[in-house]
Amino acid sequence: MFVEKFKAGRIAAGAVLMAVMLAMTGCGSTAKDDPNSQAALDKLYADAKDDLNSGSYDRAIKTLERIEGRAAGTTMGQQATLDLAWAYYKTAERAQAVSTLDRFIKLNPSSPAMDYALYMKGIVNFNEDLGLFGRLANQDVSERDQQASREALLAFRQLVEQFPESRYAADATTRANFISNTLAAYEVHVARYYFNRKAYVAAANRAQSAVAEFQYAPGIEEALFIMSESYDKLGLTQLRDDARRVLDKNFPQSIYGSNSTQRNKPWWKIW
Repeated sequence: MFVEKFKAGRIAAGAVLMAVMLAMTGCGSTAKDDPNSQAALDKLYADAKDDLNSGSYDRAIKTLERIEGRAAGTTMGQQATLDLAWAYYKTAERAQAVSTLDRFIKLNPSSPAMDYALYMKGIVNFNEDLGLFGRLANQDVSERDQQASREALLAFRQLVEQFPESRYAADATTRANFISNTLAAYEVHVARYYFNRKAYVAAANRAQSAVAEFQYAPGIEEALFIMSESYDKLGLTQLRDDARRVLDKNFPQSIYGSNSTQRNKPWWKIW
C-alpha cells in the first residue's frame, strides 16, 4: 500500500512539475512575442543604432519612432528621442529635429541628458544659419530671417547658465559669442541699408536694437554712429548728442568719433 501511494505521489508531483514547466514555457513565449518587452525593445534599439552608424537614417527614424512610443517614460525612451533628433538633423529635417528636441526638453526637465539636448538644439540651428553673410549679397537684407540664429543663441546661453560644468559648456560659449557678433553685425548692416535709403527712423531703431541686445559685440561702435547720424537727420539733437557721447566714451579712438580726422569721408566705406 505504501509503495503504491509513493508511486502515485511521484506521478502527481511529476504532473505538477510538467504543468509548471509548460506554464513557464508559455510565459517565455509570450514575453518573447510581446513587442513591448525589454528584450524586444533592446533588439529594436540595437537595430536602430546599427542603422545610425551605417548612415541609414531614414530606416533608423522609423525604428526610433516605434521605440519612442513603446518605451515612453523610460531611459531608453529618452535616448530614442535624442537619437531621433540626430537622425532628423542628419537628413536635413531641421524643423523635425528642433521639434523633437523641444519635446524632449519639455517632457524631461530633470534628465541628466538635458545639457546635451540644449547643445544639440543649438547645433541644429547654428549650422542652419551659418552661411549668413555668404547669402546677404543675394537677398534684401531687410527681409532676412534670423530666427534660426537667435534660437541657437538662446539654446547655447541656457546651456551655459544652467549647466556651467557641462562638457559642452565651453564650446557653447564660443558659439554663443560668435552668433552674438554675427547678429550684431547683421543688425548694423540692416541699419546702414536703411540709412542709405534715407529711412532714418528705421535706421535708428535697428541700430538701437543692436546696442541694447549685443552690448559687447564689435559692431556696436558703428551702431552708435548710425544712431547719432540718424537722429541728426531727424532733427533730434538731444538723442544725437547722447549717442555721440556714448560713442566717444566707449570708443575714444573710433574712426566714427567726434574728433576723428576721417569723419568727412563716406562713413559706409570705412566699415
